[in-house]
Amino acid sequence: MSALGAVILGAAGPRLTDEEKALYRAVRPFGFILFARNVESPDQVRALCDEMRAAAGHDAIITIDQEGGRVQRLRAPVWRDWPAPLEQAAAAGADASVAMYLRYRLIAAELAALGIDSNCAPVADVAGPDTHPFLRDRCYGFTAGHVALLARGVADGLRDGGVLPVLKHIPGHGRAAADSHHDLPRVTTTARTLAETDFAAFEALADLPMAMTAHVVYTAIDERPATLSPGVIAHIRDSIGFDGLLMTDDISMKALSGDLAGLTGDALAAGCDVVLHCNGHLEEARAVAEAAGAMSAPAQARADRALAARQPPDGADTATLTAQLDALTGGPVHG
Repeated sequence: MSALGAVILGAAGPRLTDEEKALYRAVRPFGFILFARNVESPDQVRALCDEMRAAAGHDAIITIDQEGGRVQRLRAPVWRDWPAPLEQAAAAGADASVAMYLRYRLIAAELAALGIDSNCAPVADVAGPDTHPFLRDRCYGFTAGHVALLARGVADGLRDGGVLPVLKHIPGHGRAAADSHHDLPRVTTTARTLAETDFAAFEALADLPMAMTAHVVYTAIDERPATLSPGVIAHIRDSIGFDGLLMTDDISMKALSGDLAGLTGDALAAGCDVVLHCNGHLEEARAVAEAAGAMSAPAQARADRALAARQPPDGADTATLTAQLDALTGGPVHG
C-alpha cells in the first residue's frame, strides 16, 4: 500500500466533486478538515465523511474546529451552540476543569455521531493583556497552570467521546497582538519568560497525539514564523517535549508570505509532519499536495501512533452529562 500524503485537506462543498475524488485517490491524504461550507445536515455530513475516506483509500482522520463560541462549524438548531470557552470556564469557577471536560465530552458525542473523529482543540494558548480579540475568548484562562488543567479536561472529554484532540497553537499564540489570518504576529518576549509561561502550558500537554503550529514569530528563537522555523520546531520537540503528529496551521493564512508550494516545502523541511490546507480551492490543494509528497518515515510513525490512539466512545449518557454541566455553570449555557 502506498504511503500517505503529508497533507490534511479541505473540500469545497457538502459533497465531493469528481475532481476532488481523483485528487484524493492520487494523494491519499493523511486526513481532512471540515468547515461550515461542508455542513448541511447530519446525513449529509456522514455521507461526506464516507466519501472522503473512500476516496483517500484508508480510514483517514477527519477533523473540524468545534471549539464553541465564535469558532464552531456545527450550529443550532441541529447541534448545540456553545458560549466562548473563556466565558464558560469563568462561569464554572473552581469546577472549570470538570465543566470543560463535560462540555467537550458532549461536543465529542455530536462529532462522533457524524463520523468526525478529531477536533482542533484544546486551545492551550495563555490569554494576556495583548492577546488579539480573534483569540482571546477562545482561551481558557490567564496562567499556564490553569490553562493546562482545563486543556487536559478538554482533551480527556474528547478522547472519552471517541474523538482525537489536536493541541493548538503550539508553542503558544497568546502573546500575539495580531490576527494571523491576516498578519504575521511577532512576539519579542524573552526565551526565559516564554518557557515559564506560554510554552509551559504546552509542556504539560506534550503527551497528546496531535498538535497544530502557530504562525507566530518568536524573536528569542528565530525570525521565521514557528511553522517554518527549524529552531522553533526543534524547541517544540526537544524542550517542550512534544513527540506527536505535528500539523501546520492553515498554510494559506495571510501570516505566511510566498507561494503555497514553497511554504509547504519549508514547513516540512522545518520539521512539521503534515501540512494543513483549508480553503477547499482545488488547484491550491493540488499544489500543496504535490509539494508535500508522501509522509517521511518519522512522520508516518507519528501518524500511526495518532491513528492507533483513536478509541470508541465510552457510552456515557449525554442527558446526564448535560445536567451535570448545567449544574456546574448555572446553565443551561448551550443551545
